[in-house]
Amino acid sequence: MRVAAIDCGTNSIRLLIADVADGRLTDVVRRMEIVRLGEGVDRTGMLAPEAIARTRHALIGYAAEIAELGITRVRMVATSASRDASNAEDFRAMVRGVLGVDPEVISGDEEARLSFTGAVRGLEAGPPYLVVDIGGGSTEFVTGRSTSEHAISMDIGCVRMTERHLKSDPPTAAEIAAAEHDITSAVDTALAAVPGRAAKTLVGLAGSVTTVTALALDLPAYDSSRIHHARVSYDEVAKVTADLLAAKVAERRALPVMHPGRADVIGAGALILRTIMERSGQSSVIASEHDILDGICYGLL
Repeated sequence: MRVAAIDCGTNSIRLLIADVADGRLTDVVRRMEIVRLGEGVDRTGMLAPEAIARTRHALIGYAAEIAELGITRVRMVATSASRDASNAEDFRAMVRGVLGVDPEVISGDEEARLSFTGAVRGLEAGPPYLVVDIGGGSTEFVTGRSTSEHAISMDIGCVRMTERHLKSDPPTAAEIAAAEHDITSAVDTALAAVPGRAAKTLVGLAGSVTTVTALALDLPAYDSSRIHHARVSYDEVAKVTADLLAAKVAERRALPVMHPGRADVIGAGALILRTIMERSGQSSVIASEHDILDGICYGLL
């Protein structure tokens, strides 16, 4: 069976087309486009028409691939930005028109469950796990062994924190301190709700984590095969975070592993990861390229 999963978040929209056999996934297509659907949502409470138009353009391309490759089942989920927006129905109508199915505006708990499922299958490091999915608008914290047992979604994401605090280029010390205060408060709340400090293994998902990992590994180009399941230390994450926050957006964009659409928000994403490691007492993090998309596909079995 060939299935397709689409995840539309605050910063990016991603597609996974996979063949399913014997309970295992084999990638056929895995794509990501930065569309910044959640641009300005933290301030206005609405999805900007230009952001919906950018998302529509990317979705047209995804729909064409789905039609060409003969997909049996399709599921699209929409996360933080489309949960928060007062005009979310405009977004849903656009998706129906392009894809022919309704997007599921899932809860933070459902997002966390799907991410955990995708992340821990095939992971050799031992449980219990703390899985953190650092998105554009929110970060999900999930703990468990073979399945998710506790989950919470917090409104700290790389786009939200950048728009709220990190407005200078590069951000000032006062801006970074304000972001750290918000992030630390949210992380402590999350770790009080889920037993993250008792986890044996920290697993990090999404573009902020994989980009920080690529920088820590000093890769000459973004290489998913080297990033997936790579382990980096707290000291390495702290150094990358400091370097990113000290750099201008143009300097970040010139880094060989950096997606151009992530350069302006990667400092906040790295700061969230570093703070999670500090507050949870984790000395290292394992990056995973498998996440909510894989969880959606497993759910279609």
